[in-house]
Amino acid sequence: MFDSNFRGNIYIIKDNEILYENVTGFADLANEVQNSLETKFASASAGKVFVAVAILQLIEQGKMQFEDTLGTLLDMNLGQIDKDVTVRQLLTHTSGVPDYFDESVMEEYEELWIDYPNYRIRRNNDLFPLFINKPMMYSKGEKFQYNNSGYVLLASIIEKVTGMYFDEYLQKNVFDVCDMTSTGYYELDRLPAKCASNYIWCEDTKRYRTNIFSVDVKGTGAGGAFITVKDIASFWNGLISGKLLSKEMVEQMFTKQSGDGSDEEEGYYGYGVWIIENENGMDIPYFQGCDPGVSFISEYNPNNNMISVFVSNYCDNVWKEMRKIRETFYKGHL
Repeated sequence: MFDSNFRGNIYIIKDNEILYENVTGFADLANEVQNSLETKFASASAGKVFVAVAILQLIEQGKMQFEDTLGTLLDMNLGQIDKDVTVRQLLTHTSGVPDYFDESVMEEYEELWIDYPNYRIRRNNDLFPLFINKPMMYSKGEKFQYNNSGYVLLASIIEKVTGMYFDEYLQKNVFDVCDMTSTGYYELDRLPAKCASNYIWCEDTKRYRTNIFSVDVKGTGAGGAFITVKDIASFWNGLISGKLLSKEMVEQMFTKQSGDGSDEEEGYYGYGVWIIENENGMDIPYFQGCDPGVSFISEYNPNNNMISVFVSNYCDNVWKEMRKIRETFYKGHL
């Protein structure tokens, strides 16, 4: 069913029973160390869902509200950023704040580090110099446009409200709660055991190189968590069972909040998750990530209680493989 050349991990469960698991490719290509189910993979922008959950937790605890603004939550110089941008607008990519990686303008994430070394990114706020003095892209609330800086700002809000680094908060209040024992934010020059290297194919040399000079040295609110496929299944189960948020808040999280659905496959956006509209049943949430050498997608189908996780440390086409799941297992439900 799946591409035999796919390198990475695939993990699919239905009603908490394993339908399929597959492990291929090398975690360390030069030394031919194979991936395993315990391999920790970089997940790029997938980490936005963890930040969203943290913000929603703080809202449920009464420590902030959806309509609270940047100006009231962060006591810092925001440059030209509109201080009246709300938490809801940051969550739903409708804020208009300047995006340090505007995918409509820049093609390669690596371009960020030409003048600003990636090894300087070791805390969330280390990204601020890349966008804080730029003008707003559009007026707050005007439209949906995917925005990495918005989630960096959300992580800063978590840090301000809780007095903890955002990744420490996530460890205690998300990962530990869901028994995600292998998930965390690690520095590329201090990786723990069982982390996969990520590989980029170079046409000029016809060889692979790692992405250590191509991405942030440590993840931020915009993404960069290391995960295992089993941990992602545990996250979904913890989320939908009410371990992390009330079921009412999860329902809001999985409800279309922004976007126009013009791309049926991409869909709409909720809070930290993309939403595929489903006329034949409940809408389907998923989250995804893509960086140089990194590709990830995971989806929960509430119509058949199915969780699918695909991740590759060679940036193989996880979206193509996810389509096969939809075509094969969602018949009559999508």
